[in-house]
Amino acid sequence: MTAAAAMDLSAETPLLRVRDLTRLYGDRVGCEGVSFDLWPGEVLGIVGESGSGKTTLLNTLSARLEPSAGTVEYDTRDAGLTDIYQLSEPRRRLLTRTDWGIVHQNPRDGLRMGVSAGANIGERLMAVGARHYGNIRADALDWMGRVEIRDERVDDLPRTFSGGMQQRLQIARNLVTGPRLVFMDEPTGGLDVSVQARLLDLLRSLVTGMRLSVILVTHDLAVARLLAHRLMVMKDGRVVEQGLTDQVLDDPHHPYTQLLVSSVLQV
Repeated sequence: MTAAAAMDLSAETPLLRVRDLTRLYGDRVGCEGVSFDLWPGEVLGIVGESGSGKTTLLNTLSARLEPSAGTVEYDTRDAGLTDIYQLSEPRRRLLTRTDWGIVHQNPRDGLRMGVSAGANIGERLMAVGARHYGNIRADALDWMGRVEIRDERVDDLPRTFSGGMQQRLQIARNLVTGPRLVFMDEPTGGLDVSVQARLLDLLRSLVTGMRLSVILVTHDLAVARLLAHRLMVMKDGRVVEQGLTDQVLDDPHHPYTQLLVSSVLQV
């Protein structure tokens, strides 16, 4: 996948503009001084070892953690680039339920396990104003088909699904409203290799087909290479290298990136 393949290079305004973003935990750095632009249709991968700051960065970008400093501006549909932390709490919640999606590593964190698969998808549609039961159910069935879940499972509880099927349901729940930005936190983590491969193929086709902008956190460089146009490498809460994914992985400049790539090659 080339950087230009899905990005909207004609866009004059980035979808997300981040400047000097910092999150501290007392004296400890979660992430510090992170700046980048994310463009429509672009997939940005954030990689690094456990404790590198990538999850803190993701949580701060997606309004789940307040920053200690810096700004996160999103190109809202009604007001253009707006600092999400200057929005009222109700407007921020509405944004995260409608124009954004969040795919968790553990699908149980992104699903309601006590309601049916169809209801999980339907709730997201109701958040954007859908009220006709027949249409909601039809859309739920359509999206279950897109993520390779059989129609007859529509009324089953997610806890009766396999881990891979739960993850596909979580993806359907997030994408049914046609969000413009999706945050993904280790979306293939904890799955068997064969299940990972099928899920990655599904994600790549959905991201390309819907021209989604994605911020992808992963420790798996193979996942990053397959999905991301551009890569940021984090160490100790700071970005130590960034660039087009193939360039970073094939010709890493920073010693830490070189270590990450060589560790993968030696496995």
